[in-house]
Amino acid sequence: RKRCSKTGPARVAPAVAMSSAFVVSPSLSASPSAAPPEPKLRGTRGSAGAHAARGSVGFGAMALGAGLVTLRRFSRSVPRRALAGHTAVTRTAPKVPGLPRKAATVLAPPEEILGIKPDEKYNVPAGVREKLGKNLLLNEKHPLGILWKTVQDYFAEQDPNCKFFDTEKPVVSTVECFDKLRVPPDHVSRSPSDTYYVNADYVLRTHTSAHQCQFLSQYPEISSFLCAGDVYRRDEIDASHYPAFHQCEGVRLFDAQKVSKEEVMEDLKKTLEGLAAHLFNLKTGEDTMRWLDEYFPFTEPSVELEIFYQEDWMEVLGCGVIHHDVLRNAGLDPEKVHGWAFGLGLERLAMVLFGIPDIRLFWSDDERFAQQFTAQSFTEKTKFKPFSKYPPVLKDISMWIPEEFVDNDLFEMIRDEGGDQVEKVDLLDEFTHPKTGRTSKMFRVTWRDMSRTLTNEEVNTKHEKVLERVVEELKVELR
Repeated sequence: RKRCSKTGPARVAPAVAMSSAFVVSPSLSASPSAAPPEPKLRGTRGSAGAHAARGSVGFGAMALGAGLVTLRRFSRSVPRRALAGHTAVTRTAPKVPGLPRKAATVLAPPEEILGIKPDEKYNVPAGVREKLGKNLLLNEKHPLGILWKTVQDYFAEQDPNCKFFDTEKPVVSTVECFDKLRVPPDHVSRSPSDTYYVNADYVLRTHTSAHQCQFLSQYPEISSFLCAGDVYRRDEIDASHYPAFHQCEGVRLFDAQKVSKEEVMEDLKKTLEGLAAHLFNLKTGEDTMRWLDEYFPFTEPSVELEIFYQEDWMEVLGCGVIHHDVLRNAGLDPEKVHGWAFGLGLERLAMVLFGIPDIRLFWSDDERFAQQFTAQSFTEKTKFKPFSKYPPVLKDISMWIPEEFVDNDLFEMIRDEGGDQVEKVDLLDEFTHPKTGRTSKMFRVTWRDMSRTLTNEEVNTKHEKVLERVVEELKVELR
């Protein structure tokens, strides 16, 4: 099975020669002045979500693909909806009976992370740890901060009693992140190949839903709230996926004796259609918005909202009526109080609204990016103006893989060595030998720095390190 580049039409040569050779292809690079296409998110009614990533937790996982909304480890089916120019792929979660294996990357842990001491389950690489405390949402001139403020303004106008939280610590317990939200003990989302563990009991939050019970328990002092923050997940590498991204979680509660479940759902749809209309300058109605049935373990019923935008249907958020078990886990009586919850990914919406083509730019210190935005960028409809795009350096990795191999472990290893100089990793070829039953995969790694031209020599050094670690830690056999 072959998968093309996710950022445009297939331009790579067929994967015939299976080797781990170094490849430099200046002819494949865009011209320095070429502007990348504006991101556009596509989907059809039959898909389970704009970014049905393997093992993603939370219905607010729009990290564009972090990128994109409802990064769902919970959909009943998990086809991945393609972005514009992306090849649609169906991904299958790895088998993790009892989740016994540790993610392959071996790291030296710090003494503590935000007051939590690591143990042998620690698997947070230095590059991810450096993102903690960046507080991009609190910067009113950053695209994410601009969008977060815009969402707050809408809800403050709709509900003066709504509370806003954006400084909660991103290290949470597995009870908060999984147990209280009805995530089964053996679910793939708990795998170290998907989630960053500080120790056996604490993780970097995989979704802002991890704080839901914390604030639900404060009812009636808090009857509606929004909670936003940085979340962390191991994932693939491309222009729309990043191990750190941002989500916004929203909840509104009602007196169950006065408001019916049907009225709760009606209020949910009216409120969120209004939010979508506000963000994308649309009118509500069947021609511009539609609701699709969905599944999440923490809401019942569950739905997702799509809008017709730039000549196609685009998923915006996932939501539903809060499951009674979640209310009970927060100390509430479902016979007395119920409500709705939603989640959305801020990077994904910001990429669409501001025309930002690469998720790495959100974390960039490049002034050419930062200076394009102000606190008024939403109302002024600012669009990102691309600066020079430097040529890529391409490296291939072809290998026989063991049965327990998980793609995310390879991606994490490549990120660990290359950081933000790695633009994407594509699976070009996969086959199983008819006689031996062994499986081979070939990946193409695209190295491209956003601020300068990389030399083949410096990439070779890092790529060699990746190959050494792949053999030693993932127990593969290079071809």
